[in-house]
Amino acid sequence: MKNFLIKFGFIVALLVCIRPVSANVSLVVLGDSLSAGYGMAQSESWVGILQDRWQQQYPEITLINASISGDTTQGALNRLNGVIERHQPDAVFVELGGNDGLRGFTPASIQANLLKIIDQLQQHGATVALSQIRIPPNYGARYSALFANIFPTVAEAKDVPLVPFFMEQIIEDEGLMQNDGIHPNRQAQDQIATIMEPFLLELAGQ
Repeated sequence: MKNFLIKFGFIVALLVCIRPVSANVSLVVLGDSLSAGYGMAQSESWVGILQDRWQQQYPEITLINASISGDTTQGALNRLNGVIERHQPDAVFVELGGNDGLRGFTPASIQANLLKIIDQLQQHGATVALSQIRIPPNYGARYSALFANIFPTVAEAKDVPLVPFFMEQIIEDEGLMQNDGIHPNRQAQDQIATIMEPFLLELAGQ
């Protein structure tokens, strides 16, 4: 009986010492210049800031910035196979469509590309979240409304979360914008990282 109690106590102590270990997660940000860090080093972008922050806080998450300045939904679709093969993502945040809108591409073509991107990612087994995107009102009320409606439509069709457009909290402050009035500056990146962190952590299963 004494030996049994000793062994039982040892097992209980061992179980108490064991901590659950989170599985490693590869999370890719698939975006354009708003996530790539236009006008600065990619390490200075909001994604780069989260990469540095999570190395200590969430080492089980590998955050990868696969964003390219100037990219369109068609461009991202064309390179998607390479992104999947290289990074084998478990989760992907899609921040695309702004350049399509600024170039006046048809809402139907943008929507079709986003649906294909998400479908391809889901077929790979990745969890996906989609960013709402908006364009300046000078493109006309009708086009702006049609454009803005693309993203909730796609999110509902593919059953993915729709993340609020982070630029809406930035663009009203001229001190956080570059001279072009479109891209956030270095001073904005910390704020964007803070805005986006809870959404990406949830996407990564944290």
